[in-house]
Amino acid sequence: MEIEKTKNQFESEVENAKDLSQLDNVRVKYLGKKGLVTDLMSHIKELAIEEKKIFGQKINALKNMIENKIEQTKQKLEKENIEKKLKSEKKIDITLPVSIESGSLHPRTILQKEIEDIFVGMGFTVEDGYEVETEYNNFDAVNVPKNHPARDMQDTFWLSNNQVLKTQTSAAQNRILRKYNGPLKAIFPGRCFRNEAVDHSHENTFFQIEGLLVDEEVSVGNLIFFMKKMLSELFKKDINIRLRPGFFPFVEPGFEMDAQCTFCEGKGCQVCKHSGWLELCPCGMIHPQVLKLAGIDSEKYCGFAFGLGFDRLVMLQYGLDDIRMLNSGNLRFLKQFKTKF
Repeated sequence: MEIEKTKNQFESEVENAKDLSQLDNVRVKYLGKKGLVTDLMSHIKELAIEEKKIFGQKINALKNMIENKIEQTKQKLEKENIEKKLKSEKKIDITLPVSIESGSLHPRTILQKEIEDIFVGMGFTVEDGYEVETEYNNFDAVNVPKNHPARDMQDTFWLSNNQVLKTQTSAAQNRILRKYNGPLKAIFPGRCFRNEAVDHSHENTFFQIEGLLVDEEVSVGNLIFFMKKMLSELFKKDINIRLRPGFFPFVEPGFEMDAQCTFCEGKGCQVCKHSGWLELCPCGMIHPQVLKLAGIDSEKYCGFAFGLGFDRLVMLQYGLDDIRMLNSGNLRFLKQFKTKF
């Protein structure tokens, strides 16, 4: 009698459940740990042995019926909810034209991928660096002494924990030299920061691509070969370059590599400050002290390093006359650049 009464009571209540919340309350009432079906099962121990089997079968049948009915009702209510939502929402005309305009990569990203492909084709690996660096990696490890003006707050962004926003990609040299501890060919692109005035050709946030080649009997001739090959493949034509003596603590001898201004063909303009040349790449032979600080035998190995002014290359490649456009976030400007990548 109790089983039949429970069944009839359940069928009435499940039919009256108007939403999923009410249905769940019904489920808990009958199938929960303290539910009515569980309570019925507790009475089995009070029956005679021959009655227990019959009573147990009836309870299991009731339980299965309740579970099936709840699942059916749940599916029904979910379907009704979807139909109500569709009716209440604004209809969409699928025949209207839809804009399928795709986004575009930043010109820096496009050129970086091209340069990486060129260097990888010449046997270089691509490494990563950090944007926040230790004072040691940014200065000491690349032979920049304590009294060097680059350590002044007017040139460098110092953080409260005495770390710095890296001022050049050379900050990763020590870490990468230690990683290979011998012969290597690697480039490591990254964003750099310097506290300086902004104009047509200078930014306080800019990008570089650093490169290192370490092996036995490396010479300046190797440096010139790799740089000319990279530029010729990048621009698909010969680019006039020149080497000027330059002092950088982490190279000896050191050079400034300039590229002839592509805007004025060397005649002089605002972009090149009327010199006919754009500063492109500080470079030189790695200072023996830098190799020693990285644990590399400077008597056996030597090499060259370069810090490519990446934003300058972007300007040359795409004919931009103002470096500030690259950080502008101007979508009209950025949408011009399409690529196969």
